[in-house]
Parts: sequence; C-alpha cells; structure tokens
Amino acid sequence: MQRDLKLLLELQEIDEQLAELESSKVYLPDMIDNLEREVSGCKQEVEDLEQGLVSLEREKKRLELEIDVNQEELQRSRKRMREIKTNKEYDALTAQISHVKEKISENEEALIQVLEQQEVTGEQLKEVQEKCGGMEKSHLSQLVGLRKELDSIEDKIKSRQTQRQNVASHVSRRVMSTYERVRRGKRGAAVVMIKKRSCGGCFKQVPPQRIQEMKKGDRIYACDNCGRILVWSEEEQ
Repeated sequence: MQRDLKLLLELQEIDEQLAELESSKVYLPDMIDNLEREVSGCKQEVEDLEQGLVSLEREKKRLELEIDVNQEELQRSRKRMREIKTNKEYDALTAQISHVKEKISENEEALIQVLEQQEVTGEQLKEVQEKCGGMEKSHLSQLVGLRKELDSIEDKIKSRQTQRQNVASHVSRRVMSTYERVRRGKRGAAVVMIKKRSCGGCFKQVPPQRIQEMKKGDRIYACDNCGRILVWSEEEQ
C-alpha cells in the first residue's frame, strides 16, 4: 500500500503539471496579445507625434507665407500713401493698413505658438522613440520565448499524459478509483501529507489512533473532515 501512496504522489505531481499546461494554453496567448498591443500602441504613439509634427510644419509654412503676403501688401499700401490726394482715400487706406498690420500681428503670434508646439512635440517624440526602442527590444525577446513555449505545450502535454498512463498502470484499480474520485471532488490536491499530526489539506487534527493505523501501511486512509487521501511521513515520528 505504501507503494501505491508513493505512486499517487507522483501521479498527483503529473496532474498538477498537466493542469498548469492546460492553463498555459489560455494565459500565454493573453500575455502575447498584451505585449503585442503594447508594442503596437507605442508605435502608434510615435506615428501620431510624427504626424503632428508634419501638420505643425505645414501650418508654420502657411503662416509664414501669409505673413509674407501681408508684408508685401503693407509695403504697397504705404507707397500708395504718397499718391493720395483726398481725405476719403487717406482714411480708407489707413484703415486697410491697420487691418493688414492686425493680420500680421495675429499670424506672428500664431507662428510663435506653432514653433513652441513644434519644440514640445519634438521633445515628446524623442522620449517616446527612446521608450519604444527599449520596449520593443524587451517585448520582442519575451514574445519569442512565449511563442516558443506556446508551440511546445501540446508536446509537453502528450509527454506528461504518457507519464501519467505509465504511473497509473502500476496503481491498483481500487486505489486509482479513490484517487480520481477525490481529485474531482476537491479540484486540487487529492493526496496530502500529514503535517504536525494534522491533515495537510484542511489542517484538522488526525486522531492518534488513526495515525497508529496509518503507520502499519496496510490500507488507504482518508481525512474524516475533507476526504483527502492521507500520507504518513517518517519525518513526523
């Protein structure tokens, strides 16, 4: 019976490994997806900033051109002032010059804001590019490892299943049936060691008489409280 208990502990370890592998089939793709989204999001942030700089440069050129056009118009108007002969013409041209000067002032103020924004955006772009470079290098390394691990899961599962069949074939049918029943009911450890004379699963004290019986090793014993299969260790002596 001690041999069966030893085999059950080995079997339980394989089952835990199989459960972890099955879980990996779910969380590994999620991890890969999250890393890919982070890299993609960082690249998109770089693209947005680059596009922002393109738009700012376009706006800068538009304002500079408009200022040049207004400056030329202002010079022409000032030359015309020498040719004016009536007060009406003078008032009209003065109003026009004032309007052009106002437009120039507005565009120059807007140009200053664009130049400042270009500087800020340029600094942001450098920071994000540096961040993305480090992230992409780190994430790509992780992605290679995760994809490799994901690709190998099925082979690992088949290997563990073969191990399980081999171990299970050496366990008596009655003991194996008990193990499977408890494992399904507990959804976790079905076989636990006695620790400090208590069940290693629910931690309830095991009666001294039961421990004495277990030491004989002539049958399988289960915890009266949680139903888990109990294993006595010589370390508890």
